[in-house]
Amino acid sequence: MSQQLIAKWHAYMDNPSAQALDEMLHDDVTFISPVVFTPQKGKAVAMKYLLSAGVVFKDTKFKYVHELEAGNRMILEFEAEMDGKYVNGVDIIDFDDDGLITQFKVMVRPLQALNMLWQQMGAQLEEMSA
Repeated sequence: MSQQLIAKWHAYMDNPSAQALDEMLHDDVTFISPVVFTPQKGKAVAMKYLLSAGVVFKDTKFKYVHELEAGNRMILEFEAEMDGKYVNGVDIIDFDDDGLITQFKVMVRPLQALNMLWQQMGAQLEEMSA
């Protein structure tokens, strides 16, 4: 099943839409940000973060470079370039037996990239909330 979910996630990343994301997330999904101390709970907040990330990473040469899957978990390493700076990170995605994402954790490095991402994500989340 996880290969199907990886393919589904890649299809979403190629053509992001709120509807497709809504269909992939469990109602009680937890989003764990690389910069926010507390896990963010619930589909609505996870969608805000993930849709904002889609906007922030647009036109950054974002690509997944490695993929691992085991049981109900997939780990997708990505690279991107933001304002001339290298970004490297991982998406750790857990899902239930129905194929719905139950937890989405993001880790990013190096520190310069994390700081830039924090600023851009903050601005995008504010714009979405306005």
